[in-house]
Amino acid sequence: MKSIAIKILVNGAALWVAALVLQDGIRLGEGGEPLSKKLGTIVLVSAVFGLVNAFIKPVLTLFSLPFIILTLGLFTLVINALMLQLTSWFADKLGLAFHVQDFFWDAVLGSIVITFVSMILNLVLPDGKS
Repeated sequence: MKSIAIKILVNGAALWVAALVLQDGIRLGEGGEPLSKKLGTIVLVSAVFGLVNAFIKPVLTLFSLPFIILTLGLFTLVINALMLQLTSWFADKLGLAFHVQDFFWDAVLGSIVITFVSMILNLVLPDGKS
């Protein structure tokens, strides 16, 4: 349970940083919302992002394995951007204030930011495994 909470915290922080870096392309929370409501939105969107990455990403990665091999792994950027775009779609259906504007620039750059922030936070924070 502790590991899941840490993963949601890492995803939330990474999504928040991506929304700060790409302010015009990735919107997380409404502008005039109080901080508590924004934090709730961040937690819910990071849980959705975690579920999308846990269930849909492995299947998509398996089916796109020839493209990943052919591009020496660079196609994973497209897959990560697609997961971010899919999270935006699910968030819209769930009524959460999270939106990714454009696929290429915003989703791809956002996935790069999220990857780097997650990588750094996963090095710093314990994962709950002994």
